[in-house]
Amino acid sequence: MKEQKILIVEDETSLTKILKSKLEKEGYAVLSAINGEKGLDMALKEKPDLILLDIVMPRMDGYEMLNKLRKDTWGKNVPVIILTNLTEPKEISNGVSMDIKDYLVKTDWSLNEVINKVKKRLEK
Repeated sequence: MKEQKILIVEDETSLTKILKSKLEKEGYAVLSAINGEKGLDMALKEKPDLILLDIVMPRMDGYEMLNKLRKDTWGKNVPVIILTNLTEPKEISNGVSMDIKDYLVKTDWSLNEVINKVKKRLEK
């Protein structure tokens, strides 16, 4: 079975490093991008099996990236898990309306919970 690829689109480099390290230990190939613009380019080029996406980022935010991603034939079906500090109900419903798989508020989850969500989404 080929190694599953995960793309982390997050502007907090310390968080990206921690997630990347943990996911690689679990056997995933991990790519990362520091903003939505780079994330979109990388997603369309590399076609990861799942995307972990922050919302508040420079250059292009997560919602704009997601909007553009969902217009692509491949991109409209890729599972996306939102990782954010935004807790407003409006923000959450925004994400849900864009067919995201999970909406995780950064202050409410542990690293293991994120890994478990990723594993659950990637089970065949």
